[in-house]
Amino acid sequence: MLQDIWEKRPLLVSGPCSAETEQQVMDTAKRLAATGKIDLFRAGIWKPRTKPGMFEGIGIAGLHWLENVRREYNLPVTVEVVTAKHVEEALKHEMDVLWIGARTTVNPFSVQEIADALRGVNVPILIKNPINPDLELWCGAVERFLNAGIKNLGLIHRGFSSYGNTKYRNAPMWHLAIEMKIRFPEMLMICDPSHICGNRTMLREVAQKSIDLDLNGLMMESHIDPDNAWSDAKQQITPEAWAEMMESLTWRKETSQEEMFLQNLNTLRHQIDQLDEELLILLGQRMKLADSIGEQKRDNDITILQANRWNEILERAFEIGTPLGLSRDFIRHYFDAIHLESINHQNRVMNTNKTIESNK
Repeated sequence: MLQDIWEKRPLLVSGPCSAETEQQVMDTAKRLAATGKIDLFRAGIWKPRTKPGMFEGIGIAGLHWLENVRREYNLPVTVEVVTAKHVEEALKHEMDVLWIGARTTVNPFSVQEIADALRGVNVPILIKNPINPDLELWCGAVERFLNAGIKNLGLIHRGFSSYGNTKYRNAPMWHLAIEMKIRFPEMLMICDPSHICGNRTMLREVAQKSIDLDLNGLMMESHIDPDNAWSDAKQQITPEAWAEMMESLTWRKETSQEEMFLQNLNTLRHQIDQLDEELLILLGQRMKLADSIGEQKRDNDITILQANRWNEILERAFEIGTPLGLSRDFIRHYFDAIHLESINHQNRVMNTNKTIESNK
C-alpha cells in the first residue's frame, strides 16, 4: 500500500505544522481523511526553532498519536527527523515516511548522521531544500542518502531564505527547483507552499505554479483551528479549506498522446530549435566583435570594463525588449551573461598576447 502511495501523482501531504495535543492531531486527521484529498498525514513533533523559548515540539509522545492516526483512519504518516536518535524513535514507532527539514539539510554532518542511522532500512525519505539557496548542499544530501542505500528518495521544495525578500516567507527561486529536477529527473519532487508563502492568501497561487512546473505533489499545513496554532499559525488552513483548494487547482500532466497536440508541439519546438541556432550564431558573431574591441583596448592601454557604455547597452535593451513582452529581470540576466562572456573574451585577447610577447 505505501509503495502505491509513494508512486502516486500527485502526492498530497497535509497535517498540522506541530502536533500539539492528541485531540488536535486526531481531529485534524479525521477531518482530512473525510475529504478524501490526502495520501500522507504529516505532523511535526521535533521542531528546530529560531530562538529558545519557542515551542520546539511535543517529542516522542507525538509518535504514539501518529500511530493512532494510521490505525484509526488508515492514513500513512510522516514526521521530520533531525538526529539519529529521532530516526531510532521514528522507526521504533513504524513511521511510514521520514522527512529532512531545511535546517538539517544545510548541515552535511547532520545529514550524514541521519543517513548512517538509516543504512539497511527500507523507509522512504523526503529531503527539503536547505534554507540558503545552495543547490550543491541539496544535491549533497541526496547523494548521502543514496550512498546509504535509500531507494525511495524524494525532494521537497519549500523556498529559500534571501536578504531583502518581502513578498514571500521563503523566496521560491523556481529556477533552483527546476535545476534539481533536471539533475534528478526520475526523483519525486513536491512543493511546500506553506513555508514559501508564510501566509494563507498566496497558497493557491504558489501551489498552481508548482503544478505548472511539473512538480509531483504538495505538502501543505492544515489545522483544526489555524489562528490558534502553537506554531506558524498564519500559514495554516483548515482541512476543509485544503480540500477546496485541491479541487480548485488545475492538475496538469507532463505530456499527451493526442496526435494533433503532438504535431503542434513538434512544429513549435522545431521553430524554437531554429531560433536557438540563429541566436547562437549571432552571439558567436558578437563575441568576435568583442575580440576586436579587446585588441583595440590592448593596443591603446584601455581598461576592459566601461561602466557607462554598459549602462547604455542595458537601457537600450530595456527600451527594445520590454515592448516585446520581455521582463526587465530577464533582460538584465540575459545581458549580464553576455557582458560577462564579452569581458572574458576581451581579457583573453589582452592577456594572451602579453604572454606571447613575454615568452619571446
